[in-house]
Amino acid sequence: MNQTKIPKRISSALVNSLSAGVVPRIGLEYIAVGRKPEIESVLRELGNVAEGGAAFKLITGRYGSGKSFLIQILRNYAMDRDFVVADADLSPERRLVGTKGQGLATYRELMTHLSTRTRPDGGALEALLQKWFASLQQQAMAELGLRPDDEQLQVEVERRIFEVTGNMEHMVHGFDFARVLSAYWNGYKSSDDEQKQNALRWLRGEFPTKTEARRELGVGVIIDDDNWYDYMKLWAEFMSRIGYKGLLLFIDEGVNLYKITNTVSRQSNYEKLLTIFNDTMQGKAQHLGIFLGGTPQFVEDQRRGLFSYDALRSRLVAGRFGEGAGMLHYAGPILRLEMLSHAEILVLLEKLRDLHASHYGYEAALDQRQLMRFMESELGRMGADALLTTREVVRDFMDLLNTLHQYPERGFDELLPDVLGRSAPSGAFAGLSGGSGGAPRGAADVGAAEQPGALSSPGGGTPPATRYGAGRGQGGCSAGTAWGGNEGGAQRW
Repeated sequence: MNQTKIPKRISSALVNSLSAGVVPRIGLEYIAVGRKPEIESVLRELGNVAEGGAAFKLITGRYGSGKSFLIQILRNYAMDRDFVVADADLSPERRLVGTKGQGLATYRELMTHLSTRTRPDGGALEALLQKWFASLQQQAMAELGLRPDDEQLQVEVERRIFEVTGNMEHMVHGFDFARVLSAYWNGYKSSDDEQKQNALRWLRGEFPTKTEARRELGVGVIIDDDNWYDYMKLWAEFMSRIGYKGLLLFIDEGVNLYKITNTVSRQSNYEKLLTIFNDTMQGKAQHLGIFLGGTPQFVEDQRRGLFSYDALRSRLVAGRFGEGAGMLHYAGPILRLEMLSHAEILVLLEKLRDLHASHYGYEAALDQRQLMRFMESELGRMGADALLTTREVVRDFMDLLNTLHQYPERGFDELLPDVLGRSAPSGAFAGLSGGSGGAPRGAADVGAAEQPGALSSPGGGTPPATRYGAGRGQGGCSAGTAWGGNEGGAQRW
């Protein structure tokens, strides 16, 4: 079987994370399948951000439906397209706003994970600034014929820095932001490590008091719970001025806002989210994209979710002619994730089989019939129509592969429970016998793309339009409506 050679460092991270049911940070291109319309809709948003616009997307789906995986895919796509990205998971200690610095904690987490194409693992702030200074020096030397030891070079670089930062002083907190960047430049050119670190601490939101900031840097404000989002808008503008296309924030686990028990605190977070939504939708923010992941309950629960806040509900509720009429809508502020189709999951299982074989150095033995039988076993489990997710399928399959590898004397037929009498309905896998050629139209094999972000279909065949239940995009299907509804052009969970 044709196996793609994957570096050991990447294959190890993939095998370990997938076996544990978590999303890997690296190597996603080797296992990504499907999500073509979702990815294309976000790529259009990235184009708007690159042209000076702003974007806001709520990515919703049940636990295990692939929200975090899609967010990581989009993060990698964005870095390949020369965006600066930052990501954070919300938690009880990290919110949008809070009385104990939870909003500032989110800002710090985002700055810690600030990443570029050359620094994809975070911690890119200092490298980003130094790269900018070095590029200004190179430009000045090339344009004015200066040498590295010319005093005029430092004067010219400083003029160009002030030209960029000066154009930002009209923005909220722009003057203090520009002063701190200038302080970092002064420390950089004089090799004053203490001044550089003080400036970086301020930019990362680590100064505890205004008094300390005034003493060390001569600025009278600090980044705190109330203003951290204003500084994100400043960062977005700054990134666009130093050669990047913009700043993208990927915030996952939005359900932690839903879990806030105190009503006043929860509403305060929703109010901050409303501010962010309005800024991005109305054009007040520039070169900024924000993508928030959460469950359907977090969005649609009218008692504690976003829909409990009338101003947000009126902006996010489905329209009459798209989602309100039962059709998927990718242009709105909410991106609802359906489960992967059976054909797409079969392609995924093939990739996982080859990944496992490549990592442990053996010849992949499971054939198409055995992969389909494994899928039948998963689909035949009690409650699968309502509870089965892609995460569960992946974990079970990785467990099967690990067991077969560790105990080679045990065969596939011995390990897999007998599925006779409780398999998927007749015709469920029609069109899949040809392997990945049975994938539905629109299923994107991202890992096979030749260019970053290119999308290619793993096949042209379309299996019967059989679905698990109703409730598409609403986080699941009712157990009483298994295998109903002829819509969508593909079998889906």
